Amino acid sequence: MSKTSVNARLAMIQAFANFMDSGSQSATVIFYEGTQPTNPAVTADSNNALVTLKFPEPCIKEVTSTYAELYPTDTTTVIKSGTATWARIFNGSGQVAADLTVGTDISLANTNLALGGTLSITSIKLRP
Repeated sequence: MSKTSVNARLAMIQAFANFMDSGSQSATVIFYEGTQPTNPAVTADSNNALVTLKFPEPCIKEVTSTYAELYPTDTTTVIKSGTATWARIFNGSGQVAADLTVGTDISLANTNLALGGTLSITSIKLRP
């Protein structure tokens, strides 16, 4: 779909927001080094995980006609040194919600993460 109505976009964004806040756990985002899988159905290599950040519950801060904004994550210690090349967002049930390419879909102040350093995300706006 190249063009959708405002009502259709709102319905998609609200459905995504409901998906993100489903489950009994907090939604998370994991940053990885290395090659991003071809699609979210492909299991990520856990050896490439650099840091896992948790969102508060609920994780959705705002839903507009063009995006769903997530609340800021916690600040977490990096478990492995490396260059963050992509990230995967999981809902509260542990289901994959989205894969993001660092530098294209998501920006970090510094993509080179050092073991023992910390990372948090202040804003994520997801667009359908």
